[in-house]
Amino acid sequence: MKILVVLPRIPFPLDKGDKLRAYYQIRELSKRHDIYLFCLTHSAPQPSQIEALRPFCRDIRIVRLNLLVCYKNILRNWFFSKSLQMGYWDNKRARRRFKDFEAEVQPDVIYNQMVRTMPLVARSSRPKVMDFQDALSMNTERRMERSRGFWRYILHYEFKMLRSSEYNSFSIFDGLTIISEVDSEAIPHKKNGEIIIVPNGVDFDRFSPGNVDVPPSQHYSVVFCGNMAYPPNIDAARFLAQEIMPLVWKQMPSATLLLAGADPKPAVRVLESSHVHVSGRLPDIRTAYASSEVFVAPMRIGSGLQNKLLEAMAMHLPCVSTTLAATPLRATAGEHLLVADSPRQMADHIVSLLQSEQLRHRIDDAAHQFVQQHFSWQAAVQPLEQLLNEQLESKQAGQIQE
Repeated sequence: MKILVVLPRIPFPLDKGDKLRAYYQIRELSKRHDIYLFCLTHSAPQPSQIEALRPFCRDIRIVRLNLLVCYKNILRNWFFSKSLQMGYWDNKRARRRFKDFEAEVQPDVIYNQMVRTMPLVARSSRPKVMDFQDALSMNTERRMERSRGFWRYILHYEFKMLRSSEYNSFSIFDGLTIISEVDSEAIPHKKNGEIIIVPNGVDFDRFSPGNVDVPPSQHYSVVFCGNMAYPPNIDAARFLAQEIMPLVWKQMPSATLLLAGADPKPAVRVLESSHVHVSGRLPDIRTAYASSEVFVAPMRIGSGLQNKLLEAMAMHLPCVSTTLAATPLRATAGEHLLVADSPRQMADHIVSLLQSEQLRHRIDDAAHQFVQQHFSWQAAVQPLEQLLNEQLESKQAGQIQE
């Protein structure tokens, strides 16, 4: 089967959740199908990016977007009451390039990621499957609820526009997928069975305990990692460093915190102190997990499935999480991880794990077994592959009838 994959970003390096999801889905699907990749970018593609994807793709087309045009399109969409971020990613030149590539490839099915790329593929007559990834409208609504002033007004506008776009996708696409039941339930006007759950997985060959050596001087008590330019991660880092860890330090003054991840904004960098290290981008994110005793996912906004939790569990790292981050996993609180939402409860969980090696081992062993049983990439991609095959079979049946 020829699958034309359409992405809003080059899916490498794996420093964002959407890129990680796309990369591993492409890698898995390429074992049985021909993958043709069309993606957008705002910076010049690096040879390392192309080389990382070439083994899995028959052909790769990348369109570089002009930032000035992106901002003009945001204003255009504001004027016409459309989603601002969809305007940011939409582009007439990109539409033309996609149309030409589609005509050249003649794919059996088109698979695009997120409503951001919906304008590119909406007019194609070929079978189309879109991956919501997560409920962007819910993500935006949660950010809105913690915002003030003009920014709250902008997010409220974007929330309404994204809800409308998510609703319209049902009439545009032949199949729809999403990362979790929680996100599926947040999509407007959904009927049972209309969105297929396609979870993320873990690369167990890569995220395995004992694969990474860390010098003794680089060990920390607690770690949180993620793209530190992403607003939900910024909020989580501040919540952890300013509200949770001070309660930990009252009981364990020597405890240390590592905030690891690419592109830390000033709001994250200012958290640096004698007990808090802000690493920035690491050559290998596994060193962050391997250097710490407890992983904390203090997410209060955002949506989707937290890849960082899956990776930490695979690395035998005991986890403390908020309900928001834990629920999509469908893990058992108290068995696979510890769950709390208030700073006091989270701090108590962290202290309990730091003080009890037996508790740490009980939690991390159960968590490791849990992700191995439920979150392999091979199993995660199966429902997506089945849906794509169904679209091909439906297309072929229609051609026979004609």
